[in-house]
Amino acid sequence: MDSSIMSLSRFMLEEQRKHPLAHGDFTLILEQIAFAAKIISREVNKAGLVNILGSAKTHNVHGETQQKLDLFANERMIRVLNPTGKVCAMASEEIDDAIPVDDKSLEGKYSVVFDPLDGSSNIDVNVSIGTIFGIYRRLDDNNCLHSLLQKGKELVCSGYVIYGSSTMFVYTTGNGVNGFTLDPSVGEFLLSHKNIKIPEYGKIYSINESNYDRWPEGIKEYVKFIRNHPDRQYTARWIGSFVADFHRNLLKGGVFSYPENTKNPQGKLRLLYEANPMAFVVENAGGAATDGKHRILDIQPTSLHERVPLVIGSKYEVELYAEFREKYG
Repeated sequence: MDSSIMSLSRFMLEEQRKHPLAHGDFTLILEQIAFAAKIISREVNKAGLVNILGSAKTHNVHGETQQKLDLFANERMIRVLNPTGKVCAMASEEIDDAIPVDDKSLEGKYSVVFDPLDGSSNIDVNVSIGTIFGIYRRLDDNNCLHSLLQKGKELVCSGYVIYGSSTMFVYTTGNGVNGFTLDPSVGEFLLSHKNIKIPEYGKIYSINESNYDRWPEGIKEYVKFIRNHPDRQYTARWIGSFVADFHRNLLKGGVFSYPENTKNPQGKLRLLYEANPMAFVVENAGGAATDGKHRILDIQPTSLHERVPLVIGSKYEVELYAEFREKYG
């Protein structure tokens, strides 16, 4: 293999060496998430050939129908993280309460939140889907569960995996964003997108315009302005898979919006499992994320499955959105 090629494992070890007091706990957690992603990727890529497509005929805490791959991905994430002994608490979008950990893990220094398979309603039609995760340091108290309800700005790492034409692992520890593409011939994630920076201005807006009549006035005015922007021509792109829409906009520039509406007055996306991890990624790539009034990473979570309006992407479009909400409501 070309010596210039950097594997994810090597990259993480080199980053660990920059911190002399590090014991490798965090690196092990991240390696295990990457390992789970390889297994999930394998199952996603052969989903049409085995009996893993379709509904599992169960529902998650949000009342959404769970897909078989939802449950598979959720189980794999738990099974790779729990035995490490480094994670004192876990929470998943697919499970009502915090996930119990082994006794040996109760002294772990980190807590992990994850959406094991975002966009799973698109599985059956072969649209790109993904895994989202966030890692926090354990709070200095006896109840590790408190560590799950920290503000997003306290994240020590977050990222996502997108399962598409290729499988890509993107993450940040607060010092730049890097992307690694899975080479199935060697079974390794290899550095393919170094130091990702989202353009300050974009030309793509991603929003479900079927909700137009349910939006507050400020959102309607914002979309009207974007459609007829005096300086640039915007293109509407809506996949309906958050990871896929976000990933495209991160690389090309643009804005993803899932604001509140009369049907979902608190928004639809989850603060812990979707908004916070992606906001941490986008800010470290030079972008921004807001609920229309507040920086996403400054919001204090009050429950494991709290929802939040989300506008995320290039800084110009996100700040413009906040201006329209302030002006029109």
